[in-house]
Amino acid sequence: MAFENLGEKLQNVFKKLKGKGKLSEKDVRDAMREVRLALLEADVNFRVVKDFVATLTEKAVGHAVLEALNPGQQVIKLVDQELTALMGSTQSQLTFSSKPPTVYMMVGLQGAGKTTSCGKIAGILRKQGKQPLLVACDIYRPAAIKQLQVVGKTYNIPVFEMGDKADPANIAEKGIEYANKNGHDVVLIDTAGRLHIDEALMEELVRVRTTVKPQEILLVIDAMTGQDAVNVAKTFDETLGLDGIIVTKLDSDTRGGAVLSVKAITGKPVKYVGMGEKLEDMEPFYPDRMASRILGMGDVLSLIDKAQQAFDEKQAAELEAKIRQNSLTLDDFLQQMQQMKKMGPLKDILSMMPGVNQSQLAGVDIDEKSTAHVEAIIQSMTPHERRDPSVLNGSRKRRIAAGSGRTIQEVNRLLKQFEEMRKMMKGFTGNMSGKKGKKGRKGMMPNLPFFN
Repeated sequence: MAFENLGEKLQNVFKKLKGKGKLSEKDVRDAMREVRLALLEADVNFRVVKDFVATLTEKAVGHAVLEALNPGQQVIKLVDQELTALMGSTQSQLTFSSKPPTVYMMVGLQGAGKTTSCGKIAGILRKQGKQPLLVACDIYRPAAIKQLQVVGKTYNIPVFEMGDKADPANIAEKGIEYANKNGHDVVLIDTAGRLHIDEALMEELVRVRTTVKPQEILLVIDAMTGQDAVNVAKTFDETLGLDGIIVTKLDSDTRGGAVLSVKAITGKPVKYVGMGEKLEDMEPFYPDRMASRILGMGDVLSLIDKAQQAFDEKQAAELEAKIRQNSLTLDDFLQQMQQMKKMGPLKDILSMMPGVNQSQLAGVDIDEKSTAHVEAIIQSMTPHERRDPSVLNGSRKRRIAAGSGRTIQEVNRLLKQFEEMRKMMKGFTGNMSGKKGKKGRKGMMPNLPFFN
């Protein structure tokens, strides 16, 4: 999970500060030394760390902080503000040309995820009502054109290509002509990458840029390359003049140093971060939300965004009515599980909850596979059994267990969990309506099937 180690270390530092009623200048400087080490271990560029800690220390040892009622909280607030500023302060969105098509030129080293990112950005723009076109200008990497076509098909985006013998600048130019003739208002150019930066690569990219005059040049970098990503970003910016950065594979990098460094070194904003394989895993980058996640303060706004994308409004309204009427069925239970899966891994969702830090999540065993087991059990039931589980006798349970490939014990456990959830919901609705609903023990929650 992104920033897992950094978040845990910073939260431990602040826990010590909050445990003291009054802070001395020595307390603050000792804490800043630990912050410095945590950032360096997260592979943040050393110059960025030096400037960040110096600025933070100067502000934190000020009279207003040390004499505050809750000095520990004041230091945390300062770190939050400085982290947000380090990553760009505000969200930076893609800009659009006043005269379509808007052209985005995607650049980066081989293996950074450039081709996949092209498709994902195009998919996001299609959801916003645009008509994107992908243009295949990588003529060197084996099967690069085929890969872009597969990505385009995945997101239902057309691909313009001229094979692997044409000149990339000419392909880009012809692609824009094709977009004009066929009603495409956005063009994403997938350029060639290399295993490392070389002069021939840069000359080719400069020719493409000069030919098509893109609205924005977007650099795709792999989060797992750490400080090397910063060096790559600096070189590409000096040669081409970048407009924004897309950081991929952030879900696989527990350090996160690239995201914390590139804006400070290049001055160019991170516009999107890739958190997984699916389209919805390409997220707009919000510096303030990311800072909150790192410091264990949650990210409720991103959680709401994910929920709005995953949950159907009509279904949500119907579910609310059923909860109030205490008429939930196993079909409803299944539907909610499937929509929750669209929001991403449960551990990532929990990490967005305020007050949940990485050390707490480390002790939680979340079995993502068991949700598939629950789906198989419910789908092995008849429609009547899903509506009224009370009819499930021993022979029916044996049939369901055999049909789903699970055990009778698992079937019984699911039915018990479902009944616990119904009772809990009944208690909530009883309290909301002013009636005395049946309550379980204080703080009791059903044992959800994806927790062991």
